[in-house]
Amino acid sequence: MANATPTPPSSPARPKIEEEDVVERRSLRDYYIILRERFWIALPLALIVAIGFAYTKSRTLPVYMSTASMRIEKPETVVTSQQVVDTSINSDIELNTYLQVMSSSTLRNRVIGSFTPDEVKILQRPYLEALKPGEPPPPVGAVVGGITVQAVRNSFLVNVSATHRDPQAAALIANRYVEQFMAYLFDNIAGKNTYAVDYLQTRAKELRAEANAAEQALLAYMTKNNLVSLDKSVDIITDRLKSVNGALQEARLARLATDDLYRQVDSFRTQGRNLLELAYIATHGTVPGLRDQLSELARTQSVLSERYLERHPRMVDLANSVATSQAQLQKAVELAIADLEATLAKAREREISLEREYKDQEKEQFRLRDMAVEFKSLEATANNAKNQYAEILNRLTQASTSRNLEKVPVRPLDQALPAGAPFAPNIPAITRTAIILGLGIFFGVAFGLSFIDDRIKSTWDVENFIGVNLLGIIPDLSTLKDQEKYRLILDQNNERGTEAFLGAYSAIKIHSRLDFPKAILVTSTIPGEGKTLVSANLAAAFSRHGKRTLLIDCDLRRPMLHRNFDQPNDFGLLRWFAQGAKIDASPLAEDPDLALIKLGDNLSLLRSGGRSKTPTELLESPAFRQLIERFKLEFDLVIVDSPPLGAVTDSLLIAETTDEVVYVCRFNRALRKHIRLYIKALRQGKNEILGIVLNGLSTRRIEYYSNYRYYRSYKKYYGTST
Repeated sequence: MANATPTPPSSPARPKIEEEDVVERRSLRDYYIILRERFWIALPLALIVAIGFAYTKSRTLPVYMSTASMRIEKPETVVTSQQVVDTSINSDIELNTYLQVMSSSTLRNRVIGSFTPDEVKILQRPYLEALKPGEPPPPVGAVVGGITVQAVRNSFLVNVSATHRDPQAAALIANRYVEQFMAYLFDNIAGKNTYAVDYLQTRAKELRAEANAAEQALLAYMTKNNLVSLDKSVDIITDRLKSVNGALQEARLARLATDDLYRQVDSFRTQGRNLLELAYIATHGTVPGLRDQLSELARTQSVLSERYLERHPRMVDLANSVATSQAQLQKAVELAIADLEATLAKAREREISLEREYKDQEKEQFRLRDMAVEFKSLEATANNAKNQYAEILNRLTQASTSRNLEKVPVRPLDQALPAGAPFAPNIPAITRTAIILGLGIFFGVAFGLSFIDDRIKSTWDVENFIGVNLLGIIPDLSTLKDQEKYRLILDQNNERGTEAFLGAYSAIKIHSRLDFPKAILVTSTIPGEGKTLVSANLAAAFSRHGKRTLLIDCDLRRPMLHRNFDQPNDFGLLRWFAQGAKIDASPLAEDPDLALIKLGDNLSLLRSGGRSKTPTELLESPAFRQLIERFKLEFDLVIVDSPPLGAVTDSLLIAETTDEVVYVCRFNRALRKHIRLYIKALRQGKNEILGIVLNGLSTRRIEYYSNYRYYRSYKKYYGTST
C-alpha cells in the first residue's frame, strides 16, 4: 500500500542542489529592496548628520589666506678655487634648512618687531569687535598667527602662505616674512674669503699691530715721565659719567614704575579682585590667547547647549576643555606676577649697580683731572695708526657687503595680495564632504541594518540562505475576519487570498515525491506566523481537488482550529486517548470519542479534544502512530497542524509519524538562523521538507520581496480583489 511505503532516502543530487544554493549571491534587485525597505530610517539619519556637519563647519569665523613666492637661484657650475665658496642651494638638506629658518621663532620675532603702529592696527582690526569695554586689543604676537612654508615640487620656487581673519593682514604678514627672511640672509650669509677680502683682512691685522705698538709707546712715555693726565680720557670719563647718570635716572624711574605696578597687583590680590583688569596681566604672554580661547569655548558651549544636555559626550568634552583653559589661564596669570616680581628685583639690582658705577666714574674723573701730560708726537703717531686702521676696516666692510649681495641664493618673486574670498570656511568643500558623509551614512545604515536584522523577508532568504523551496506567498489578510480567513478556499470570498493558497497547493504537488495517501505536517518557528491558517486552507484546497482530506489539530497545548471553525472542543484526540485510544475495525470517522466534523466536501476536522500541558505522553505513544497510519488508510491526505518549533518540541515528535513537512514563516518575524536550524532538525528526522510558505506580506511587499514578477499583470487582468 502507498501509506506503507517508507520515506525515500535523499537522492544523490540533493546535496549538490543545496551546495549550489548556498553559493548564490544577492542581485542588484535585492540590494534595491534593502534600500527601499530602510529608506525612511537611513535618510533622516543621513540628513541629520550631513546637515549638522555642514552647519557646524560653515559657522566658523572666516579666515583669509595670502601667498607670497620666492625663487631659488639655480646652482651654476663654476671653477672652484681656494678663494671661492659656493653658497647656492644644491641639496634637499640645504633647502629644508632655509624652510626651517622661515618657520623658526627667531624669524617670527623679527617679523613681529618690524610692524609699524599703523600695520599693527590692521592686524588687530578683526579682533576689536569682540573686545569688552575697556579691554586692550590683543598684542601683535597673538594676532600674527602662523605661516605655511612649502617648496613647490619639481621647481625652484618656495611659497609662503599666511592666514588671518583680515585679507589685508594676511597679505601683509606673508610679504613681511619674505622681507625679513631676505634681511636675515643679508645679515648672516657666509663667504668672507675672496681675494679682496683676504687682502683687506691681512692689511687690517698689520695696521692693528702698528696702532697697538704706537699706543704702547705712548703709555711707556707717560709712565717714564710720570704723566697721568689724558685729555681724551677725561672727556671719555665725563661722557661716561653723564651716561651713567642718565641710566641711573631711568633705572630709578623704571624701578618706581615697577614698584607701583607690583603694589597694585598685590592690592588686587589682597582685595580678591580680578587681576585680568590690570593691563599688564591681561596682555602678558599667553593670557590674551587663553582668554580668546575661553571666549570661543564659551560661545561653542552656548551653541551646543541648545542641542545637547550637560551629560552629552560633546558637552562633557567641552566642559573639560573649559576647565583646562581656565587652569592654564590661572597659571599664565601667576607667571605674569612672577615675571613682575623678577622685573622688580632686576630693576633694584640695576639701580644699585648704576649708583656704584657712578661713584667709581666720579672718582676716575677726579683722578684724571689731576693729570696733565704733553705727548703730542706720540699721540699724533698713535692717532695716525688708528685712522689708517679704521679706514681699512671700512673698506673691508664695503667689500664684504658687495660680495654677499652677489651670493644671496634667494630672490623674492611675487608679492602676496589680499584674498577676495575667505580660505575657510570653504563652502563648496564643506558641501562636498557633507554629501559624501550623508551618502556614506545612508548606505551604511541601510546595508548595516540588513546584516544585523536576521529576520526572514524575501525569496532570497528562503531559497538561498535557508536552502528550501518557496511554496507560495500569502498576502496580508488582517482586514478579514477570523472566520473568513480560515474558510477562504471553502467559501471563495477573496480572490487574492484564494489564488495564493491555490498557488501553494500547486507547488506542494510539484515538489512532493510521494503519492497519496500521505500525511503532511504544518509547523512554524514561533507563534503567530499563520501555520493554522495555512493548514486550514491547504486542507480545503486538496479537498476541493477531489482528495479526501483530514485536518488534525495537534497543537494540544493551544488548540485553535475548533475556534476558527466555530466548533466546540469537547471531543477529539485527548478525549480519545483518555478513553483508552481504541483502534478497532470500524471506520474512525464513526468513533464517538474522535467525533470527526465534516467541514465540506471531502474535508473533515479532528479537534484536539481539550488542552494538555504534557502532550508528549500522547504524541510518543504507539497508539498515536497507529492512529495516523489508520487515517492514511481512510483518507487520501492527512494535514497535521502542530505547535511552533521555537516554543516546544512537540512538532519533532509529530514529524516522526508524518511523511512531509510544510514550514510556515511570517514576513519579518522569525530569524533566518533559527529557521535553518529547525529545518535541519526536521531533515535529520528523515522528513521530506516540501518548502516554506511565506505569510503576511502586503501587496507592495509581494511585488518587491518576491520573484513573482507577474503579480501586477494578475491584478490588471482579474481586477482588485475584495
